[in-house]
Amino acid sequence: MRARKTLEALSQTTGATSSEHRDFACAATGYPVRCFGLSGVQLRWPHRLQVCVPTCAIVCALLVSAAVAQSEPQFAKANQDYAQGHFEEAIDGYETLVRSGQWSANLFYDLGNAYFRAGNFGRAILNYERALALDRHHPEAAANLQIARDEARSLEMQQSWLERYLQFASLNQYSLAAALAFWVGTFCIVRLIFLRRRSARTIALSILSLTVCALVILAIYRVDYGSKGRGLAIVTGKDVQARLATADTANSVLALPEGSEIKILSTRGDWIYAALPNNLRGWIPAKSTELVRL
Repeated sequence: MRARKTLEALSQTTGATSSEHRDFACAATGYPVRCFGLSGVQLRWPHRLQVCVPTCAIVCALLVSAAVAQSEPQFAKANQDYAQGHFEEAIDGYETLVRSGQWSANLFYDLGNAYFRAGNFGRAILNYERALALDRHHPEAAANLQIARDEARSLEMQQSWLERYLQFASLNQYSLAAALAFWVGTFCIVRLIFLRRRSARTIALSILSLTVCALVILAIYRVDYGSKGRGLAIVTGKDVQARLATADTANSVLALPEGSEIKILSTRGDWIYAALPNNLRGWIPAKSTELVRL
């Protein structure tokens, strides 16, 4: 695991001052390596399963280890290019890792830093958003996202008070809470069915658990399909105009600086119909936007 470098260390390497960095966190992160192991508990499985299951696990572990081993040199090379000020080369290295499907919040964060240094604020904001989509509590990505937005003067989608309140947890955390509440409620119901003596506490717990499960599912739907959910996209083109119709000659609804947020509602050919900041809607060239969620 490679420790994150400080801004002072990067400044010594590149010759930049701390004021030039503007509290901009450096691109020096690493991939977590997951270890796979087999428990020592022996189950009474058929002989073929006893041989097959451990073998499959070992093969999967070897494949994952090989993939991580292949990515580490390329990731290190991209970080070295970034530290030396070769931002375009660093972008190429990070993008290759993204295309290979080896996603992590730190990878998108580093890619966002490289795009920011290259002066491409739209794609910098896009990758900071992707980092936060994977790890909502990534302070460096959140701080740099705000810096990039200020530089680009980009527009943001307005969230309701409920959406802002629900942002404290990720979709994975909500899903885990819903599954836990569902199984607790199911266990209580099964207990009530098979036991002769029914407990008031068990009845109350089953009702509470299933109610919590239903509320969490509603929260998941609200987060996933809200203004910053599944359809959230970032304007990566320059001088983009949202228009009333699918034509470059149609009247403009809103000028969208690069890095602005939109929510894609539908697609028609080379155009997308989107919800815009300031509670507006319009048509935007599809080539000028990219979804936050891959």
